Amino acid sequence: MKIKLFTALVLLMAQVTSAQKISKDLIVGVWQSEEYKIEIFKSGDTYSAKLLWSKDMFEADGKTSKKDDKNPNIKLRSRPRQGITHITGLKFKDGEFVGGELYSANDGNTYGFKGKLTDVNSLETRGYKGLPIMGKTVNWTRVK
Repeated sequence: MKIKLFTALVLLMAQVTSAQKISKDLIVGVWQSEEYKIEIFKSGDTYSAKLLWSKDMFEADGKTSKKDDKNPNIKLRSRPRQGITHITGLKFKDGEFVGGELYSANDGNTYGFKGKLTDVNSLETRGYKGLPIMGKTVNWTRVK
């Protein structure tokens, strides 16, 4: 009985230890939510993401990318939405990704952005204006 209990405790500790050691670079890759698909990449000591797809990215023909027509920078308003780097500056700190910014082509605004890997294939993020409590959570699944 003692051996079974000891074995169960060792296995449990191994699972907890491995869960705590999720590498920060595991955030790199392609992620999809219900409305978006992004590719997160490392940029120096921070992480950024480019927009690959969104529900409202294309014109009525389904092929032509809408333009970034609400961008506050007039020179960027003619660029396609598809492929823009819209998440920048995420830094890994205390098990979370913090300090990022999310540019929304839908409204031309920039929001605060943070996230956390809940496991190797699940990412929970929050975009917000001002304080994180005043934001929206989006859950992502790694695209394999």
